[in-house]
Amino acid sequence: MSGHSKWATIKRKKALIDQKKGKAFAKLARQIDVAARQGGGDPSANAALRTIIQKAKAASMTNDAIDRAIKRATGEAHGANYEAITYEAYAPGGVALLIDILTDNRNRTASDVRAIFSRIGGAMAAPGAVAWQFSRKGVILIDRSAKEDEVMNAVLEHGADDLADDGSAWRVTCDATKVWELKAALEAARLPVQSAESTMVSSQTVPVTDAADAKAILRIIDELEEHDDVQDVYSNFDIAESLLEAATS
Repeated sequence: MSGHSKWATIKRKKALIDQKKGKAFAKLARQIDVAARQGGGDPSANAALRTIIQKAKAASMTNDAIDRAIKRATGEAHGANYEAITYEAYAPGGVALLIDILTDNRNRTASDVRAIFSRIGGAMAAPGAVAWQFSRKGVILIDRSAKEDEVMNAVLEHGADDLADDGSAWRVTCDATKVWELKAALEAARLPVQSAESTMVSSQTVPVTDAADAKAILRIIDELEEHDDVQDVYSNFDIAESLLEAATS
């Protein structure tokens, strides 16, 4: 599982760059918009909206920007009407991908996503071919400078499901609805939290040992995440840190 924590670190650094471009905030605003349209604009009565707002605040999105997205969704301000779609696909090496989309033009987005696979490798999959192995979980990475027993005591006290050695980090898994509460508790215990997210976790992983496949997989994910309509990309790859380092250098 070491490749996962390394890739999470790379993605976190990339997210900081995206924030400067405004791209990350634009995607979060879409997610807030859709959650508010589906379940109402009151976070106390809409768990999905509440979770996305917590994610947005963790990314330093301002309250004003969050409020504007909610107002667009509830009709208090003009905005586009986005459709939520999940694409399933395979990257080289048989690696599974789930791709969450929010789009105002389904045909355009589908064409763009297919073009990425056509150019780099892999292929779109039929509905259900990939999704069955993924479930939503909260995942928190804690720096390995923290002692295992301290991490164990803290996560068990706050209801985490699992603690694993993920190579360069301690990987904590919990119920997706508790991830932000658990992150706050770990930070209060002065544990060095690297990242926290509500994400889709696969029940099985695919080892990737070929350097060309590793490079192609990461390029596909990178290009998908650069697309404005792509909100999240989830995968089940397991790439050794040495190979991952070489593929991203």
